[in-house]
Amino acid sequence: MPSPFPGMDPYLEGYLWSDVHNALASKIRTFLVPQLRPKYAARLEVYVVEDISPSSEIGILYPDVEVLQIRQRRDVTPTTPTSNIATTPAPLTLPVIQPVEVRIPTVEIRDTANNVLVSCIEILSPVNKREPGLADYRKKRQRLYNANVHLIEIDLLRRGNRPFNHPRLPDVPYLITLTRAGSGVIDLWPVTLQDTLPTIPVPLREGDPDAVLELQAVLNAIYDEAGYDLSIDYTQPPPPPPLSDADIEWMYKRLGKSSL
Repeated sequence: MPSPFPGMDPYLEGYLWSDVHNALASKIRTFLVPQLRPKYAARLEVYVVEDISPSSEIGILYPDVEVLQIRQRRDVTPTTPTSNIATTPAPLTLPVIQPVEVRIPTVEIRDTANNVLVSCIEILSPVNKREPGLADYRKKRQRLYNANVHLIEIDLLRRGNRPFNHPRLPDVPYLITLTRAGSGVIDLWPVTLQDTLPTIPVPLREGDPDAVLELQAVLNAIYDEAGYDLSIDYTQPPPPPPLSDADIEWMYKRLGKSSL
């Protein structure tokens, strides 16, 4: 069963996101490999980021506190007081929330002659879009630019901050960008809830034609293969942040509901 949305499905931005993220990276490689052979290869690279503030994602990305690897409290034998003055019992005891290791897959395109990185396709994660992960990700973007690597960024998450600021940056829920190595400019594809995802170029070495990536076909394929419709309750509101009134009205009509 296909998604009821023409482009990005906002219901995929919640607890399913980790699976969606991995599936997108793998399917993007599948779509690109036939266009890249034999001069280039697409490889999945996974890097690990510590989410030191996972509490902000409880109920969205992380289902509950139990998945946050909270260290169990050990029984502590009360110490003998040094005086006869009674201490005030703590009215509230909270568990210590430990950092969560987040595995982030990317697609790297390398030339097969020298295994040199030519293009990088980043699918943004929630941890990339808020501090302190946002600052680290911005440093990575700069390293790639300095190394003359083409960078494609696929941002299909409404929450969080963009990795770059510009006064003309459009206010849209989703954004696809391409920074060609050494160009000094960023190509943008703004995407609203009503839009299909764009078909974008994937730059290679100078002199070689761009590969083509059909992002909507990629998303449709993983939605069908994973059977995401079996895990989504479209009678409930989508994950935060809240949609605009216009988007909510459009979504009601799209889902055939009078209200959610």
